[in-house]
Amino acid sequence: MIKYKLICKNCDSSYDSWFASSGEFERLKKKKLLNCHKCNSNRIEKTLMAPKSITKSELEDSTKKIEKFKDVNKKMKQYQTFIKKNFKYVGNNFAFEARSIHYDNKKVKKGVYGTASNKEIAELRDEGINAEIVPWIKDKIN
Repeated sequence: MIKYKLICKNCDSSYDSWFASSGEFERLKKKKLLNCHKCNSNRIEKTLMAPKSITKSELEDSTKKIEKFKDVNKKMKQYQTFIKKNFKYVGNNFAFEARSIHYDNKKVKKGVYGTASNKEIAELRDEGINAEIVPWIKDKIN
């Protein structure tokens, strides 16, 4: 898609319009299918357009956001590594295992991690079981 600023040579009104390609604009103009929305003239032309350029401050802001994202991503991966080393993975049985640990005083009190729905987490919390949702980054994502 390409956006052009158009001007009517009959009434001097201008407007923006989107086209599939620059060739599509030329094809429609040649077939006289472009009309002014004010005077219905088909004397439509493209006007000069400048490409959108970014300022130095916009570039710096963008760079800062990227760096912050990388820092957060790194911290989350470090947190995940800590969880993997210190907690037992229980997969989709998280809610069951959390209840077992909470209600069975004889069980070893080692933390677990796994998958649970928002509803299951809410139910666990209602029962007084400490359960948190942790965003998880898949290992193969850069």
